[in-house]
Formats: sequence, structure tokens, C-alpha cells
Amino acid sequence: LRAEADLRNEKINYKVREHSLAKVPVILVVGKREAEEGAVNIRRLGSQDQKSMKLAEAIAALKDEATPPDLRDA
Repeated sequence: LRAEADLRNEKINYKVREHSLAKVPVILVVGKREAEEGAVNIRRLGSQDQKSMKLAEAIAALKDEATPPDLRDA
């Protein structure tokens, strides 16, 4: 998995839109509230839906998704 942190002093919506236009496949958003709760909001390319989950769950889900089916644990 490749990841980048956008720590610029811009509004979150501006950064999400900018990365969506750059066709970033998955955007994880961590704002003040998410940081306090240990959670992330996940937004996928081409979808306006956001899904909130705990950071550990998000990492496990993305790791599983990135693993080819023949290499996943049965």
C-alpha cells in the first residue's frame, strides 16, 4: 500500500476534492473528531459515500483488499 499525508493548512473538503480530481482511489480522512476517536472516514473514487471505521479495522480491510485472492488466508 502506498500512502501520503496532506498536512497543508487547507480545509478538509478542499483537500478531498483536490485528491478526488487527481483520481486517488481511496482517501482516508482524519479530522479532529476522528483523531480523538481513533477512527477514519473512507471515501472511494467515484463515490460520494463516506464510511467511518476504527483505524485498525480500516487498515485490515485495505490490506485484505490489496492482497490477491490466492494469497489471502482461508
